[in-house]
Amino acid sequence: APVLILSFFQHALNSGVRRYHVAPVLCQRAKVAMSHFEPNEYINYEKLEKNITIVRKRLDRPLTLSEKIVYGHLDDPAKQEIERGKTYLRLRPDRVAMQDATAQMAMLQFISSGLPKVAVPSTIHCDHLIEAQSGGEKDLRRAKDINQEVYNFLATAGAKYGVGFWKPGSGIIHQIILENYSYPGVMLIGTDSHTPNGGGLGGICIGVGGADAVDVMAGIPWELKCPKVIGVKLTGKLSGWTSPKDVILKVAGILTVKGGTGAIIEYHGPGVDSISCTGMATICNMGAEIGATTSIFPYNERMKKYLGKTGRADIAALADEFKQHLVPDSGCQYDQVIEINLSELKPHINGPFTPDLAHPVSDIGTVAEKEGWPVDIRVGLIGSCTNSSYEDMGRSAAVAKQALAHGLKCKSKFTITPGSEQIRATIERDGYAKILREVGGLVLANACGPCIGQWDRKDIKKGEKNTIVTSYNRNFTGRNDANPETHAFVTSPEIVTALSIAGTLKFNPETDYLTGADGKKFKLEAPDADELPKLEFDPGQDTYQYPPKDGSGQHVDVSPTSQRLQLLEPFDKWDGKDLEDMLILIKVKGKCTTDHISAAGPWLKFRGHLDNISNNLLIGAINIENGKANSVRNALTQEFGPVPDTARYYKKMGVKWAVIGDENYGEGSSREHAALEPRHLGGRVIITKSFARIHETNLKKQGLLPLTFADPADYNKIHPVDKLSIVGLKDFAPGKPLKCIIKHPNGSQETIMLNHTFNESQIEWFQAGSALNRMKELQQKSS
Repeated sequence: APVLILSFFQHALNSGVRRYHVAPVLCQRAKVAMSHFEPNEYINYEKLEKNITIVRKRLDRPLTLSEKIVYGHLDDPAKQEIERGKTYLRLRPDRVAMQDATAQMAMLQFISSGLPKVAVPSTIHCDHLIEAQSGGEKDLRRAKDINQEVYNFLATAGAKYGVGFWKPGSGIIHQIILENYSYPGVMLIGTDSHTPNGGGLGGICIGVGGADAVDVMAGIPWELKCPKVIGVKLTGKLSGWTSPKDVILKVAGILTVKGGTGAIIEYHGPGVDSISCTGMATICNMGAEIGATTSIFPYNERMKKYLGKTGRADIAALADEFKQHLVPDSGCQYDQVIEINLSELKPHINGPFTPDLAHPVSDIGTVAEKEGWPVDIRVGLIGSCTNSSYEDMGRSAAVAKQALAHGLKCKSKFTITPGSEQIRATIERDGYAKILREVGGLVLANACGPCIGQWDRKDIKKGEKNTIVTSYNRNFTGRNDANPETHAFVTSPEIVTALSIAGTLKFNPETDYLTGADGKKFKLEAPDADELPKLEFDPGQDTYQYPPKDGSGQHVDVSPTSQRLQLLEPFDKWDGKDLEDMLILIKVKGKCTTDHISAAGPWLKFRGHLDNISNNLLIGAINIENGKANSVRNALTQEFGPVPDTARYYKKMGVKWAVIGDENYGEGSSREHAALEPRHLGGRVIITKSFARIHETNLKKQGLLPLTFADPADYNKIHPVDKLSIVGLKDFAPGKPLKCIIKHPNGSQETIMLNHTFNESQIEWFQAGSALNRMKELQQKSS
């Protein structure tokens, strides 16, 4: 196979360059393809086993499952320094997956790199740009028309650079990965925060920004801070109304939205076997809401059963041979252990406005009345990447069928989002879709839809206080419908269905009765449904585009006048000086997710056009100075105006600026636009009490300085009208804090210290202006 002529990477990373993934990797026991879409790309458990053996000998202790798979993918297992929570690992992931909203920027960056073809198997999935409006078929046709330019760009870029392309209507990226690409022991990175969904099949699947994906697609080692490992021991057995979703809702209540930061959540114990494979995926998926690097379950019979039903019995047979490496060692040590008895776990519902505010379903009505939350449910929504499996749809249909038998339909509006074309076709064939329609449901397209704000909601006016219940993963303010007064609660699909039938949060299906059309009271029985179809899955329509063997002649169109796509210009290099007298664009009060920094919904259409999407910079963040969103003081004119306009004014005037943030800044989605936009509009520094993992990395990749207060109380010393200087940048070094001088308007000054997590190569990104700039510098040196 040809080798990437990129010796500059050797200089940068002191390692050889990975070969193109076109030649078979030798696997002595058996040659089993990673996916039936890539028959010449083989699973390499031999390499995993070899690396684990080297690391086990070095560490001389039992290993967790997370450690086995992570360390099993080390670039240099013999020399890599390994210390949980401290050292940076250089890893060789097996594959990359990108959803269409983030793939635009990832592919634009890959094009900028000048490389001819991706070095690992990679896929693009069209799921984010389809707005829920009137139903699946109509919405899909409308999306194909509106987004034709973007879909054409992604399809042609995929063809040119060797990337598989899943067309709109295929389904949600994470369901497609589970059905086709995840497998026990895989290391997969995806440009979406819910990539950990693949942990339900025993893989280490990690959400990243597009620049990280470019590293892996370029065939160079990918950096990750060595994760800690939090063990969740499951005992007992799931039964009744309690579902896999309740496990993660409970864990979120325990750990909170930042309790998993820097750690992998590893589920183990006898209770694991009572959970279906897709149920395990649900639990891993929503681990993103506690900040976890990823989550994982050990390989077991439930995974084997799912692999067999999805046409991958050969992978299961190979995994059986290597099972010792796909489960944790006896006696392995976790950094923290949580124990949950599934037999005692009750159905949960979390919210509103944050996914870690956990309540038993039995309490939510009382709590809502006490807090003044609306108890009438306007809309119930099931589906999303978290809960759209065959089992999820079957359990929801089992609830709906009971209501129909008593002459009832949903009192609330009700929508259903199938996770994939395969799920849609199979629930149509098996009658689930018909039951869900009959109870009042509207089946939406196989896409993200309302979960990410792609919802043309008509039943309320913006600003109207209301409640919705969903089987989604996030419920931040305004996330689903752009209405800050929508109180969104997340729970299991079957609880959503039951609550939608009752129409109120004051209904507990375990104890309360409904009144049938005949006036008689009845109680819903706990739903029971098959985890997998009795027949084979119906694949539905063929929606996959294979990359050609040679895509070098493929043309990729990006019009210079396009409002949707824009080729990237390199960011400016650091000028070698300290950052003096920066203005403060905004001092953020409270929660600031990537939705606050770079809103989704209607803005998704600009994800491939950096300048246009920068018009949403921080429009959802609350300004501590006036308690308002998208209203900040222009320090040069003293007038209040929108955040993006103020940033553009500072950039025009040649003035550098900073953002001051609170705890867990940048939690939520992996969208790197939340890092690209401040950099594009002249930002230099983001100073917070703490960062979410993916966002902190994304900021570093784009040449910004993410810094944290050495003393969190120093957050109170900075006022929006102050000027800031970061000094000592010429001596910028790993582990060495930076000095910040705060200049108050009255002429007084204070000095505080700021911490950072930069390593040496990341400091080179800052100095070069971005990670991509650094890649090009090294390329030029070697040519």
